[in-house]
Amino acid sequence: MAEPTDIVVPLRSWIEEEAKKMKSDGRKQKEVFVRTTTVAYGIVELLKVVKGGPNRNHLLEDEVKIENFCVYVGQEANSSQHSWGDINGISMISTGVSLTMHEPSYLSCLLSEEEKGDQMGRYLEVELESSTPVDCLPGKGAVTADNDDNGDDLRRCNLFARLLYELFAHQSAPEDDDACTRINDDDFSKEPAHKKTKVDHLPSRKEVMLSRARGDFDNKTHSTHDDSTFQRFARKMQTSGIPVSICLMTQNLLESTLKGDKSGDAYTSLRVVSEDLHLLLLDPERFLFDKEVEEHAHVQLLYRKGKLYGRDKEESLITDAFCRVSRGKSEAFFIGGYSGSGKSKLVNSLRAKVDAVGGYVLTHKYDDVSKEMPLFGVVSALNQLCLMIKDRNPPETVLAISSKLKDVFGDDYCLLASLLPNISLLSSGFVNGKRASETMNLRSVCFTLLRFVRVVSSPVHPIMLFLDDMQWADNTALDMIHTILSDTRGSCMFFVGSYRDNEVQPDNAIFHLIDKLGSSNVPTKKISLSGLNQKDLNMMISDALCLYPRICKSLSDIVFQKTKGNPFFALEFMQSLCSRGLLRYNQQQKRWVWNENIIRSEEITDNAQHLLSSKLNGLPHDIQAVLKVMACFGTSTSEQLIGYLSETEEYSVIRDGLEHVISDGFVEKDEQGGFKFVHDKVREAAYNLIPTCEKNQFHYDLGKMLHSTCKGKEVGDIQFVIVSQINQGLQLIETHPSLRMEIAELNMKAGNLGLDRSDFATANSYFSVTLSLLPEDHWKSMHAFCRSLYYSVAKAAYSSANLDKAQKALQKIIDESKCLNEKLDALNLLVTVLVERDAQEQAFTTSLEVLSQLGETIPDSFDKRDARAMVKKTSKILGNLSEENMSKMKAVDQKTQYILMFYSHIAGVAFFAKPAMVPYFSCRMMQLSMESGICKYSLVSFLNYAGMLCNNKVFRNIEGGCRLGGIVMKVLSQRFGNDSDQKAKLFFHYYALIACYSEPLQNCRHMLKEGFEAGMCSGDIRYAFLNALNQIRLSLLSGENLQDLLKETEYYLSLMGKQQQNQTKALMLMFHETISLLISNSEYTAPPFATGSIIPPLQHCFHKALQSFFMSRSERCNHFSEKIMHAAEGGRQHHIFITSYYALNSFKVAETVHTKKIRAVPEQAVATFKAAAEQSKYNFQNKVELLEAELYNRNGEHDKAKASYAAAIASARSSKFIHEEGLACEKAAFHHKNVGEISDALKYFMQARECYKKWGSKVKVDDVDGQIVLIQT
Repeated sequence: MAEPTDIVVPLRSWIEEEAKKMKSDGRKQKEVFVRTTTVAYGIVELLKVVKGGPNRNHLLEDEVKIENFCVYVGQEANSSQHSWGDINGISMISTGVSLTMHEPSYLSCLLSEEEKGDQMGRYLEVELESSTPVDCLPGKGAVTADNDDNGDDLRRCNLFARLLYELFAHQSAPEDDDACTRINDDDFSKEPAHKKTKVDHLPSRKEVMLSRARGDFDNKTHSTHDDSTFQRFARKMQTSGIPVSICLMTQNLLESTLKGDKSGDAYTSLRVVSEDLHLLLLDPERFLFDKEVEEHAHVQLLYRKGKLYGRDKEESLITDAFCRVSRGKSEAFFIGGYSGSGKSKLVNSLRAKVDAVGGYVLTHKYDDVSKEMPLFGVVSALNQLCLMIKDRNPPETVLAISSKLKDVFGDDYCLLASLLPNISLLSSGFVNGKRASETMNLRSVCFTLLRFVRVVSSPVHPIMLFLDDMQWADNTALDMIHTILSDTRGSCMFFVGSYRDNEVQPDNAIFHLIDKLGSSNVPTKKISLSGLNQKDLNMMISDALCLYPRICKSLSDIVFQKTKGNPFFALEFMQSLCSRGLLRYNQQQKRWVWNENIIRSEEITDNAQHLLSSKLNGLPHDIQAVLKVMACFGTSTSEQLIGYLSETEEYSVIRDGLEHVISDGFVEKDEQGGFKFVHDKVREAAYNLIPTCEKNQFHYDLGKMLHSTCKGKEVGDIQFVIVSQINQGLQLIETHPSLRMEIAELNMKAGNLGLDRSDFATANSYFSVTLSLLPEDHWKSMHAFCRSLYYSVAKAAYSSANLDKAQKALQKIIDESKCLNEKLDALNLLVTVLVERDAQEQAFTTSLEVLSQLGETIPDSFDKRDARAMVKKTSKILGNLSEENMSKMKAVDQKTQYILMFYSHIAGVAFFAKPAMVPYFSCRMMQLSMESGICKYSLVSFLNYAGMLCNNKVFRNIEGGCRLGGIVMKVLSQRFGNDSDQKAKLFFHYYALIACYSEPLQNCRHMLKEGFEAGMCSGDIRYAFLNALNQIRLSLLSGENLQDLLKETEYYLSLMGKQQQNQTKALMLMFHETISLLISNSEYTAPPFATGSIIPPLQHCFHKALQSFFMSRSERCNHFSEKIMHAAEGGRQHHIFITSYYALNSFKVAETVHTKKIRAVPEQAVATFKAAAEQSKYNFQNKVELLEAELYNRNGEHDKAKASYAAAIASARSSKFIHEEGLACEKAAFHHKNVGEISDALKYFMQARECYKKWGSKVKVDDVDGQIVLIQT
């Protein structure tokens, strides 16, 4: 509604005031034009909806005059200072109809401060008001956009043309008495134009269209009286300084009165006029004002580089997907489409939104050059993220992130730093540790980066990773993407991948990734971009030409036919028209003009590549040289590489050439300070400047030139670029042995650099080239080089999970080596490969043979008597070993270290395959270490020995084992803290097999999780998952929440499935079953077990006994418990932790089985736990007290029973064993119930219920609820 404080100004007075302003201050001309256009827009909106005065069906000519309108101006405006926003409405005096105009308040919220300051135009909305009868307003018979009388509408267009002239020219329109230009109702009959008789003196439709298309206002070739009148209006306006956009609108309004065939640009309704005026107001700089162009200056098409045309639906989809990610869950979005369809622009439209919510945008573009380094792009993007974190956050936030990274990674922080060097920017005082390649493989790299993403990403700071042109990516990078996105433990990433769907086959790795993400329950969306439709393409061309869309439509239709709506191709096509003079800017007319017939008839290619090539071929040779060199490096070229090129004689002025190609729009600066082609099609066209027959030579010469310039310098990743260029011309050196060897060495250097970067696929590719360049007798002529090369090949293959290739390379070293020392490293890695392949017997045999060759004598058999004797001897050697003594022990010599290393291998295999031999290997390693000194493998031997003391029935010495284990772990921290490749193994041996007797189970559980993460980071997958298994086991025994534990189990199961760890997966599935049944005793459907996996009998019995106990199946519990208790070998931990449930269950069994054996079970259990409690009251005291309470209860000693139950409850609560606290409360409740103390029984049942509820066991809650109901009834 109009404000009551608005001033009503007659339109004539308002025009006179505006004219004065323009005369007094020419600088305000643009403001006046915008205000005048605003008034014109308001008048057209009124003309669209009113039909005339009472009892009339149309407006009279006098009613469409300046004198019939008023302008509402804000009261705060004064006569000397107006802004365009002062105009609040327009009224039509004769009809009493008015409207208000305003800008929606929400739009200002969507504009940045910069946009608000620079943009004169705005989006206006109108609101109709009236004090006149209803029949003057839209309704029955009203003229509206949906219900218009075309004749009357065109009549209004003619009337509005004269009014528009007066508005802008500030004077009355010229008069003409000729009958053909008078307003006559008969001229607007409803008979279709094509049925009317044509006027002889009018030009043909073709002539009129050609004339209008050229914008030739002064062309009198086909002048008629009608046409000259229209031209007089337009010419007079243009010479008066009125913008050509208004002149053209006026002419097209007058052309709407033509009989028969009209000009193709003539208006057809007021609705179209309103749309054009609104366009002028939306962007006056582009559409309303004339361009200030110097004479003979080159005028460029004004493309909106940042605008996304015709992708509203797709933009909404990708925005919605990101919004879901910013709420805390990862998601994937894939975009297919032809090159040039706007895939990258669609993704870039999201950048501002990501930045606005505090997110980070990471990008990498693949091409046919960088495809040899598939992992490098993702890793470098995450490395760049470190810099973004530092630059975009306050110091305290950066410090908090750094501290969290150090807490999460611990000793593995050095491994993270070796992958992401920029991590040092986030923390001061960082000391680098081991190189990643010495211990890591592809799986560990993925896991390490995943942990990093978990820390730095969040709903507050989501990460968007965009990989462009994924058709060039391989499984290495895609596996990493799957690892991060399928994570369920805190990562928050929005992944966007684009690819050319016409260049990929159905079995492409991209589609396998999409399927895998779906299987992992990662929300995934896939869309495909086709060409723009004709309407959107017309809008894009309208923006480029700064002309009304209706004027450009005929041209855009031709462009659409040629380009099928491909945005990039369409722009290049338009540029080609400009370069050929078929589309030109007319300085006199101040607009673009063209000849449609010529453009349509020209044989212009429908291939964007050809258009670009033609353009580039026309450039000077020195500029072409810059483009050709950059094209050889791919879509982007680093500043460092440009610097090295500028040091060469041939490319010393390359920076000057760069300035030219940037100004010409072929190249632009990238975010890292380097240079990139504006589009991959430009890069392809630049590359095609090099004749096909010369490309290999060009690459080779470029690489050699760079190699010569960079020789002796630390060039880092530029080494990959140099060698890749040289490798393109390998066929040129087939007959040059010396060159072949030089290039082989360069490739080996690049391959080792790939290993250092943990980019194993890259390393493999360079090593393969190296092998291909070696002479046939390479093992004879260059033995040392070959040993080093083949070992690197094996490491790269092993780290890439190509175990066959790794084993063959290692076997070649072993076969060709001249002595044992030359092959020891290869044999060490070979055993690791064999273990990975689950070839335990072969790994055992290989280790045995190596130890024999190193002088070790290993017995064929080793019985209990031998074991006792050897343990006794070892104990004497150990004596009173202290932490201080061990920390001061010397380091072993190299030979002894190899011996200990292979003993470590064989002991690890024997632990699972030949447990009878473990005592020998452990004792022998201990003896060697005590005699010769220690190394990281010695620590494993000490823990093996300590574990044997704790768990082997023959040597039972828990106290001694716990003491020795504690010493070892302290020495590990002191002397080998950052050497994490053994950490997973050491944590497993100590926290799973030793510390559980002396340290709180919860602490052991936490450290086993750390051991799992250390193993995943270092590549020791086997021990990583052994840590995970035992973490779940101790979590279950210590009463962790079952729901949380189930999620943890499922997480590990998913990882085991990805890593194809079938045996550990089968064992973990047993925990999944047990936990699921404890949560809810419903029918359990187990996931399928891995093929060929075997569940050890003791593991099976442990789970069945535990399940049976809590489900009150006493006979089954007794059956499986006795199998564990009477096992001949192993199972010590299963034995002690199942003992409490076995003993408690025996009280129930004894009610039906009256034997001394059954009655003796509780007393034996009490003795066992009292001994165990001497090492850890925390873990075992509550079990002693509960069993004693049950014994007192059985013996009728009720007072002692009550006291023991209370002690058991308090002890379990103190140890945070919530499940055993509930069990003690439940047993106490039964005791009180049996002696008639019902209220106390009810109290304990309620306490038990609460404990079981916190534990998460619906099974036990339901059991207790049943007992409560019985008591209450």
